[in-house]
Amino acid sequence: MEKNNFETSMQRLSTIVSALEKNDIPLEEAIALFEEGLGLVKSCDAQLKGFETKVQELIKSYGNTES
Repeated sequence: MEKNNFETSMQRLSTIVSALEKNDIPLEEAIALFEEGLGLVKSCDAQLKGFETKVQELIKSYGNTES
């Protein structure tokens, strides 16, 4: 399965949240959406941590070039 990029994952998560907030879907579908949403949250969290690490590395490397 191809990893979703961050923006696509966030859009899907927003769709899931909207569907769950309407509270008009069958319980089985709601549980499946909730499970998918939890997976997306975990994926997005991991991506954000990776982005944070990358930014810190860039700041460190560019911060050391000042004269």
